[in-house]
Amino acid sequence: MPYSAELSFFQKILGNLQVDVHVFSEVTAENCVFDRGLRGFLHIQTPDSRLFSAPWETVPPNTIYKVQDAFFCRYFFVLLPNTDARTVLTVGPYLTKELHEKSLLELSEHYGVPPHIFSQIEKYYGNLPLIAEESHLETLLNTLGETLWGSMDHFTLQTVISTVSDEEVSQLVQNFPQKSDDALLAIQSLEMRYDAERRLMQAVSQGMTHKAEQMIQNASKVLLEMRTADTLRNSKNYCIIMNTLLRKSAEYGAVHPYYIDGVSSDFAKRIERIQSPEEFPALQRDMAHAYCALVKKHAAKQYSPLVQKVLTVVDSDLTADLSLKHLSKLLSINASYLSSLFKKETGKTLTEFITQKRMQQAAFLLRTTQLQVQTVAQHCGIYDVNYFTKMFKKFSGQTPKEFREQL
Repeated sequence: MPYSAELSFFQKILGNLQVDVHVFSEVTAENCVFDRGLRGFLHIQTPDSRLFSAPWETVPPNTIYKVQDAFFCRYFFVLLPNTDARTVLTVGPYLTKELHEKSLLELSEHYGVPPHIFSQIEKYYGNLPLIAEESHLETLLNTLGETLWGSMDHFTLQTVISTVSDEEVSQLVQNFPQKSDDALLAIQSLEMRYDAERRLMQAVSQGMTHKAEQMIQNASKVLLEMRTADTLRNSKNYCIIMNTLLRKSAEYGAVHPYYIDGVSSDFAKRIERIQSPEEFPALQRDMAHAYCALVKKHAAKQYSPLVQKVLTVVDSDLTADLSLKHLSKLLSINASYLSSLFKKETGKTLTEFITQKRMQQAAFLLRTTQLQVQTVAQHCGIYDVNYFTKMFKKFSGQTPKEFREQL
């Protein structure tokens, strides 16, 4: 196809929005599950499903269809030009408004849906992407149409709303087996949720903030499973789970638990202070940003376990005795070996590294507090204020007093 690169880019955009995109031909149509398995699960074939399968001879070219099927799902359907075999592209399914448990229960009762399949139906709708601003998708499809056919004047967008009468639905339901061991929808929902969790954890473990934040924003419905009827409690439970996932992700990213624990505890407290579900999106973004920042700042994959321990000990308490003699004794290692290994892996001597850490902490305290210079020095593990002043001027080019006055 002459537009393969543009089509691939289009698929990636919708993939980031968690919207399915399928491209299949007449040859492969029978094996394509465009609706995430809903019709197969219900053992039904409705007129709207035939829009996505052969024969396509009657489908007009240069047309983008916006389809709303009998199951409240939305799709876009395009017969692609310039292909060897007749080939279509489908976008969806997605929802434009959320179907809550109450609505689904009432619809199930109205149509006589057996209770033993309700939980799987609920999981199916709970995992569909929610596109509140459908016009954004239309803009993307129109842009694709311009790529396929040259300009907006060369194609049309048509809306197809498929409905099934109550009698037809009732007949379909009556034909559904009274007992079903087919857990396809539930299995697919679980697979999607665990895959989304895996990709989120991978992004955080690599410190990829933009990717993690985007995944949380666009995949929240996939990641979130309704476990209680209380929306606030359910959202809190979800954030507790996410806090645990992200904490483990940072650990997989080679961040020592010492750094992780404080961040995890802070978020646990923030979660319980939340008063409404509307506050959670911002909290989730903060969580992704904080854990990715931990990985970027404290990941120690490039260091040996011994040097990692030294780094953690230094960061844990700058006021402690951090001399080479004391650290080697603390870690039960030869001082000369520790010194040479640390210099080899970090490029700095242990003394240089610790001094840099202490001066960075001093600069932070001078910027953010009104502590006396002597007190700042003590919090950095230096008890001779004159020596501290000398070291800080060497580090920053200014005395502590000059540094604070400039601020």
